[in-house]
Amino acid sequence: MATLAHTASGASVRAERFWTISAGIMMAVLVLGFSVQLAMGRSTFAVPLFVHIHALVFFGWAALYLLQNLLVGMGNTALHKRLGWLSVVWIPTMVVMGLIVTVAIVRRGQTPFFFQPLYFLIMDPMTLFTFAGLAIAAIRLRRKTQWHRRLMFCGMSILLGPGIGRLIPLPLMIPYAGWAVFAFVILFPIAGIVRDLRRDGRVHPAWLWGLGSIVVMQIAIDLMAFSAPGQWLYAAVTQGSPGAAVAPLAFPPFPPVS
Repeated sequence: MATLAHTASGASVRAERFWTISAGIMMAVLVLGFSVQLAMGRSTFAVPLFVHIHALVFFGWAALYLLQNLLVGMGNTALHKRLGWLSVVWIPTMVVMGLIVTVAIVRRGQTPFFFQPLYFLIMDPMTLFTFAGLAIAAIRLRRKTQWHRRLMFCGMSILLGPGIGRLIPLPLMIPYAGWAVFAFVILFPIAGIVRDLRRDGRVHPAWLWGLGSIVVMQIAIDLMAFSAPGQWLYAAVTQGSPGAAVAPLAFPPFPPVS
């Protein structure tokens, strides 16, 4: 009996290892991506207050995601469940702050030079809405653990885009920078699929819903960015701002080399 209990305990620890390690890697991608840009002088803390709030909110979510996985790995599901209710407020706050920052950047005509302004305007909200949709679905399915953790994992994968984009040479990937980031983002749910196949011999359907949502999101970004409604949205958002003078589908000029 003791041997069986010990074996079951060891199997449980190994089962949780994938989730905790993956959450740690995700956090590392974000921290490393932004740290590299700061170290290279491409980022600065001299930005408006709302940008700092945006950063705190998004990094706070990444930290919460890591903590939640660590708590489950340690068997502290009670605290995990209590902290989970923070997401009810946190997710809407992320969406609002993300939209505020995106609109501000586009209206200033300061979108990253490796994205077309209209593409950037569509891409950021679409990623936010897809993340929120997956996270909310995960919360609603919180009593179905295997669905919950996989959908939340896929939602978190989407948020890695800004970190990944700062680690890969996006200027060399114009005009496919958005698809380049997407290619790296989907490696995370694909890793989950491979893990399921190796461990269980089958793929949990939550992965298919999560990965499918990310693929549909990326296709929708392209369709919307190069459509008439996309052009209308850009004109409405930038009206009366410096961004209105920027061609929505023209790549901004490369920044001067210092």
